[in-house]
Amino acid sequence: GLNKLLFSFNRESNRQEFARDKGAYADKFGLTAVQKEALLEDDFLALLRLGANIYYLAKLAVPRGFSVQDAGAAFQGITTEEFKSALLAKGEGLIGKLEKRGGYWNG
Repeated sequence: GLNKLLFSFNRESNRQEFARDKGAYADKFGLTAVQKEALLEDDFLALLRLGANIYYLAKLAVPRGFSVQDAGAAFQGITTEEFKSALLAKGEGLIGKLEKRGGYWNG
């Protein structure tokens, strides 16, 4: 039920219905009490641990004002600013690495 609920957010009308009464919307999908609690508390990490598909979870997070960086930070248990700094640090020297590899990235 959890992933069906998250996938339903593809439709604007479903997002609006959820916004009007989150608990009632969750009940339509037969979520467990633990899943429903995590959903109502915007606990994205708990939702992932409870089986939410990360791509479907984005359908909940992004329209509700959470950025991809916010979600990434929550998944790692750090602040959004710490997450952004970590991303920037990982990118340091990337141009030089690409030049050494012939200008492309192969993973």
